[in-house]
Parts: sequence; structure tokens; C-alpha cells
Amino acid sequence: MKQNRAVLSVIAAGVLWGVISVFIKKLSAGGMTAMNISLVRMEVAAPTFALAAAIKDRSSLKIRLRDIWLFIGTGIVSVVLFNICYFYTMIHAQASVAVVLLYTSPVFIMLLSRVFFKESFTLRKLLALAMTFGGCVLVAGLSGSSGLTPFTLMTGLASGLFYGLYTIFGRVALKRYSSVTVTVWTFIFGLIGSLAVGDPVGTVSAAAAKPSLILWCLGIGIVCTVLPYFLYTKGLSGMESGKAAILVAVEPMVGAVIGIVFFGESAGILKLTGIALILAAIVLLGIGSRKEKE
Repeated sequence: MKQNRAVLSVIAAGVLWGVISVFIKKLSAGGMTAMNISLVRMEVAAPTFALAAAIKDRSSLKIRLRDIWLFIGTGIVSVVLFNICYFYTMIHAQASVAVVLLYTSPVFIMLLSRVFFKESFTLRKLLALAMTFGGCVLVAGLSGSSGLTPFTLMTGLASGLFYGLYTIFGRVALKRYSSVTVTVWTFIFGLIGSLAVGDPVGTVSAAAAKPSLILWCLGIGIVCTVLPYFLYTKGLSGMESGKAAILVAVEPMVGAVIGIVFFGESAGILKLTGIALILAAIVLLGIGSRKEKE
């Protein structure tokens, strides 16, 4: 039962991350830049997590000074640096290329998990990994001129690495702290990092110019940040990190469906095949979960 709840938590996180395109389009149309939007997520998420934790259990806010490196890892390395690399790749190459390179993260996670956690490679994991990455490529529609240069290739792969490192740092942190503590301090450090590299004045000015954007700012902070990060961290505490990395790849599938239904994007055979591959990979992992537990 615990394993099933962990799987559902991770998949739910992927779904909520997948709907972020709706919020980004609204905020972008309102004049916000990518870094403005990134900062907004941190400005909403960090205080929300901290307040909720303080109300529910103030002791969950306590951490040891010697463990700060873990939250620098989850917050600044795995959130802030990921945003910088991911958005840079999106701006200077096609968005589809950025998505595909981002989802090299399961490869990094499985390799790092093998080194640090001694997790085994199984045929089922490798097959699910191949199906997931192939599905992401098809869903993103990677074809033709991509505008990819050696530097954008590097930043795209770096986004996958930093994205994957949240799973690695998070798993170590969860051995010492609750999922609430890990998530709260991840976003506190993420906010600190975002304030250092972002544009706080420009972000506030953009939101103040169009008050209706405030609701979308709250939405991207709560729906696409607070809830999915909490669910993913909670799910990670009950399964192997490599499996979590593949399950959460439901995100690009959801993004593709939203694009087709709400934004009139094409629903070609390759994109639909990619969605099917991602679903099949999730099912493949789920089939063997009980056997692995035994």
C-alpha cells in the first residue's frame, strides 16, 4: 500500500508540473520574462511552505548547521541552476530540444544512484528508461533545424543533470529529515538564489501593471510548484530514486495533451506514439514494483 501511494504521489507531481504551460503562457502574455516567472514561483512557494510547516509542526523547520549543504544542493543547485540552464536552452534553441535534453535526467539519476546508493540496473528499468526517453523525443517533436549549438547542448544537458540532482540530494536529506523539512528548506534556499540572480523589481512591476496576473502568479506558485514538489518528495521517500525519475516523466505527456486540447497544437502519429510509450513505461515499472519489494 505504501509503495502504491508513493507511485501515485510521483505521478501526480508529474501531472501538476505538466500543466505549467497554461500559467507560463498567461504570465508571458502579461509581459513577464522567463526569469520573472521563475522568481515568482520561488516567492510564492517558499513562504507558503514555511508558513504551512510552522502551523502544522514548528519543529519541522529545524535543521542542523552541518546539513545546510544538502539544502544548498536541493535549492540552489537543483532548482536555481536548473532554471537558468533550462530557460537559456529554451530561449536559444527550440523548446522541444530543451524538453528532450531535460529528460536525460533519468540517465544521470540512474548513473549517480548506482555510484552513491548502489542501486542495481535491471532489464526492466533499462527498457522503461529507453521507452521514456524515446517517448519524450516523440512528444516534443524533435526534428528539423533545432538551433542547437555546442553551448546550448551543454546547457540543455546541464539542465537534465541539475534536475536529476534534486532526486540525489533529496534522497540523502530524507534520511535525516521529513519530506516537509526538505521541501521547505529547498525553497528557502531556492528563493535566496533566485533573488540573487533574478530581477525582483521588474517582477513586481510586471505584476503590478496588470493585477489579474497576481492570480496566475499564485497559481503557478501553488498548483505547479508547492503541490508537485511536496508530492514528489513524499513519493521519493517510498521508492528508488531511479524509478521515481521515470514515473515523473508523465510531465511531458501531460504537457503535450494540454497543447493539443487547449492550444490547438498538432496531434500527429509520432506525438501520440510518444504518449503511449511514456504510459507503457509507467505501467512496466508498476508491474514489477511488488516483486522488487518482496
